[in-house]
Amino acid sequence: MTLVHPVVVYPPAADGGRRVRAGDHFLGMAYGLLDIAEFLREAGMGEVDEAYVVSSALIEWRGGGPKAWEPGPGHG
Repeated sequence: MTLVHPVVVYPPAADGGRRVRAGDHFLGMAYGLLDIAEFLREAGMGEVDEAYVVSSALIEWRGGGPKAWEPGPGHG
């Protein structure tokens, strides 16, 4: 799958994992930036690394940016 839709990283769940979607495709649960980079590589984006994940305009961060991996209020 080649990504043509923005990637959305959702707020941290109770276990700190964040759902990652591209359009209507669920890419997986990420527990760190490296997971997101791997999902994007598997989706056909080439050699994506953690720095790309942090700085890319293709990625929309919801419920906190790339440093937010702790569950929010009400998840504990």
